[in-house]
Amino acid sequence: MEGSMIDLSKYRFQSAKEDLETAQLLMKDGRFKASVNRSYYAIFHGLRSVTALAEFDSSKHSGVIAFLTEPM
Repeated sequence: MEGSMIDLSKYRFQSAKEDLETAQLLMKDGRFKASVNRSYYAIFHGLRSVTALAEFDSSKHSGVIAFLTEPM
């Protein structure tokens, strides 16, 4: 199970990197609204890569936010 969570985290981090690269290209092309959208998803996928290591998953933004803001 542990290896699969690491693989999932790596996959999600790769998605985050791809979204960030796309955001940069869109920004250079002057497509700012689309760039902000891809930047947001880069952050979301990056956070999901971290939460996968804690064996937590949520496909909803509110679930990830709730998990990360819970008191320890």
